[in-house]
Amino acid sequence: MPFILRPPRNTICGACYEGARAVISLMNKFETDKYGAAENNNNNKTNNNSLVISSPNSCKPLANLPKWVNNLKELEDELNKKINFLSGFVAAFREQIHTDIQILPGSNGPPVPAHRALLAVRSEIFKNMLDSDGCKSAPSDTITLPELSHEELESLMDFLYCGNLPPEKVEKHVYALFLASDKYGISYLHEFCERHMLGSLNSSNALDVLEISDVCSNKTLKDTALNFIVKNMEDVVFSAKYEAFAPKNPHLYVQITRAFFMDAKTRRNNSAV
Repeated sequence: MPFILRPPRNTICGACYEGARAVISLMNKFETDKYGAAENNNNNKTNNNSLVISSPNSCKPLANLPKWVNNLKELEDELNKKINFLSGFVAAFREQIHTDIQILPGSNGPPVPAHRALLAVRSEIFKNMLDSDGCKSAPSDTITLPELSHEELESLMDFLYCGNLPPEKVEKHVYALFLASDKYGISYLHEFCERHMLGSLNSSNALDVLEISDVCSNKTLKDTALNFIVKNMEDVVFSAKYEAFAPKNPHLYVQITRAFFMDAKTRRNNSAV
């Protein structure tokens, strides 16, 4: 008979058990089918003197499933320890422990204390700014990020220290942070903002996403936003936002129009075929 595996019920959680059972059932089915095919072939060759060869090693990796689960649990524990260890720098920022530079927003708001070392590590452009003669003299020196308000600057600093932001801050400041990430070469923040905009694209924000992607020359984001607008042309074009958008961005207005007619032409050609 073919080798039959069963999942270890008492060593893994219910969800893992059900998943393992489904995979094993499929593999057992393949094994049974292979066994049946081999039996028929042997019957033809030996006139009913069949030889059945089981293959206990064919599903051997699944026998190590409990070990894999334990390894994943150990890896998760180790990652949590590393996160807790690195979070000390976050506390240093929030409690202003040994901060050595002040970051000024462009709106005459209060400065945000930070650490030169972290800024230099997060952005090559920040590093160059801090290496300039104007920032070397005293630890009380400041640098200004004129394109950011105080709230936007705080969100940027939070991300540089934490690598993440609460959803409400992302939703509120994603466009300003995307522009800052592009200007200062913060690639991880750039990807973070892009992922959020792609995942939350809808009729009410598609024009904003198109405009910001055009400013930052982000082709992936721009093409996605443009295609979405074309597919939802009526909702977008008859909105009040579009009336303000068109005169402000005439080149994008032309691109939307061309994309719409190209899409209509393609659909006509496909229907004719």
